Amino acid sequence: MRSREAILDYRTSFIKRNLAASDRWRQWLTRMFKAVIFDFNGVIVDDEPLHLELFRRVLAEEGIALTDEDYHAKYLGYDDKGCFTAALADYGRADLANPDFIAELIERKAGYYRQAIEEQFLLFPGAVELVQKLSAKFPLAIASGALREEIEIVLRRGKIRDCFHAIIASEDVTACKPDPEGYVMALAALNALRKDPIHPSECLVIEDSIAGIEAAKRAGMWCLAVTNSYDADELTKADWITASLVHCDPETLFAATTENPR
Repeated sequence: MRSREAILDYRTSFIKRNLAASDRWRQWLTRMFKAVIFDFNGVIVDDEPLHLELFRRVLAEEGIALTDEDYHAKYLGYDDKGCFTAALADYGRADLANPDFIAELIERKAGYYRQAIEEQFLLFPGAVELVQKLSAKFPLAIASGALREEIEIVLRRGKIRDCFHAIIASEDVTACKPDPEGYVMALAALNALRKDPIHPSECLVIEDSIAGIEAAKRAGMWCLAVTNSYDADELTKADWITASLVHCDPETLFAATTENPR
């Protein structure tokens, strides 16, 4: 049986080893990544069910019955313009998909969203804490297919707007995910604030959708996928997959991802 002194020596050694490992993770984290870019819907804000509800509501007003299955399989990850355009075409109403009518549908949905979001607090548990911790170490950006007004409302309600140096919203891009334009623009916006440029390979993207993962990879960035909207076996093109961002601190999060890279 070990003596009390031997046990104390072992515990002291164990603590020192783990502190050293923690320091190594911090050093690796700083060396590996220099910026973090978040998707918004399905990562920071738990509003994918709300978007489905509102897409269905607006399309129903036009005589189109959007199913849960079609939304999940075809449209999740699209911005409003992409979703409405694709849905009109898929449901035999492509003749209506002109820019003015699409803009009208988007504005109608945005009005419904503003009303709903004022009545609900939809930030994912742990999202605020993770954003705050990462913002203390890295410049942060958002690249999302959501409207800028929607993003701003939610970030202000969560008191994390000031954590983000750049926001790229649907109004800023010409193509939605899986096109990489949003992530490329987000990095460019961060670099415009710096003297030393950050390279795509130094960026981590946090995503929840298949289209978003493809966009991140096409932009030359690393991607951590969270299974908020899809099952893990649907997100295998991400570099790493995690079940949740709840209770994550930066060191734990990235230690876990380096131990289990895909």
